[in-house]
Amino acid sequence: MRHYGLGGFGVLLLLLSLTPYSALGDENLTDPQKKEIVYEMYENYRKEFPEVKEVSPETAMRAMKTDNIIFVDTRKPAEMAVSMLPGAITRETFLKDPSRYQGRMVVVYCTVSYRSGKFAMKMAKKGIQMYNLRGGLLAWVFEGGKVYDAQGETKRINVYGKEWDYPPKGYESVRLGFFEKYF
Repeated sequence: MRHYGLGGFGVLLLLLSLTPYSALGDENLTDPQKKEIVYEMYENYRKEFPEVKEVSPETAMRAMKTDNIIFVDTRKPAEMAVSMLPGAITRETFLKDPSRYQGRMVVVYCTVSYRSGKFAMKMAKKGIQMYNLRGGLLAWVFEGGKVYDAQGETKRINVYGKEWDYPPKGYESVRLGFFEKYF
């Protein structure tokens, strides 16, 4: 008997076809509705790393005033080129010398803080304490935080894919191509 598998790409297409429309973004949603969806997505992802400490965007913004915080962006370089949190460093920069950031609040993030939560969980197993930004970059801008690119403040947000396309009004969604996201 012959077995015909879908392969990785086929499985991805199947999953996307099964995703309910409400999870694919909708320009008719209000900002409070989008914000609620972002936090709901994060809470669902959080089940995969419940032991990771988290910090709210508001608390992180207050900590910025003390200059005792460092943001670590766990996304791909193409995503970071679209926008980043103020003064953020890359995961690679952090990993070169984690001890350099001892005594500071280390906050990791990505679009909705799933990838960063997984990263924080790996770091905790190595004895490196960090906080996951609750709701990620999307929650940050919903709570009034600013994002930056190489030219300065920007209103562009990399949303990674359709499932996460919930930026606030006034922000432009940027979705990268397949190769930019995965390679």
